[in-house]
Amino acid sequence: MKHQIIDLSMSITDTKNEPQKVTIKRIDHKTGTNILVKELTDLGFFNDTIKFETKDIPDGEFLANEIVEFSTHCGTHIDAPYHFGSTSEGKVSKKIEDIPLEWCYSDGVVLDLTYKGECELITRSDIEKCLNDIGYKLKEYDIVLIKTGYDKYFGMPKYLSSHPGMSEEATEYICSHGVKIIGIDTAGFDLPFKKMVDNFAPAKKKEYFWPSHLFGRKKEYLHMERLANLTNIPCSFGFKVMCFPIKIANVGASWSRVVAIV
Repeated sequence: MKHQIIDLSMSITDTKNEPQKVTIKRIDHKTGTNILVKELTDLGFFNDTIKFETKDIPDGEFLANEIVEFSTHCGTHIDAPYHFGSTSEGKVSKKIEDIPLEWCYSDGVVLDLTYKGECELITRSDIEKCLNDIGYKLKEYDIVLIKTGYDKYFGMPKYLSSHPGMSEEATEYICSHGVKIIGIDTAGFDLPFKKMVDNFAPAKKKEYFWPSHLFGRKKEYLHMERLANLTNIPCSFGFKVMCFPIKIANVGASWSRVVAIV
């Protein structure tokens, strides 16, 4: 039986839609030809006696190339425990290259939180209600996907400023079942930055700053941010999620082409 593969990832773009600058230098085939001829000549592979010219390249085209510079937190990505703090559960925090690959391919469950309002916290009660509504009990190594529908606002101001966020109690409840990876289709896992500042300012309570991120210091887990197309998954559970991170040395986050396999 042929499986359906659903792309749950956003494209990384060099537009103003990205909160952190993305630079993509694109070298097309014609430009690539000129660069190749110049570099090989400068390196001494060819000279005035044996010349190398653009007409010597088949069709006058070499290989296209791109040079990309951007943060590991652009596009759909995974935050490892090291991003949350230097230690997790009293041990040195795992970086991206330390993540057990077994965590990144497992049964998926998508929870519908599209009813949550702007800058509203997703609570433990919300998670319990969603699970009860679909008749599902979380188990060890499930990959839990939080659907808010905010991916449709990408490119608009509210994508960054108004999305719901996971409360620490909701994150803790999910992780208490042995879940290692939680994903969400918003720009961030916690509330938007301005909302956290507004909550913090009156009494300067530290717990308002990135509570679900910092929960990762107490309990080892990963989360995925900026997922997309969760509405395209035709079932609440009974599918697989694959979310292997790009292997980069000594980093706390990395990009992933996340997919659901139905």
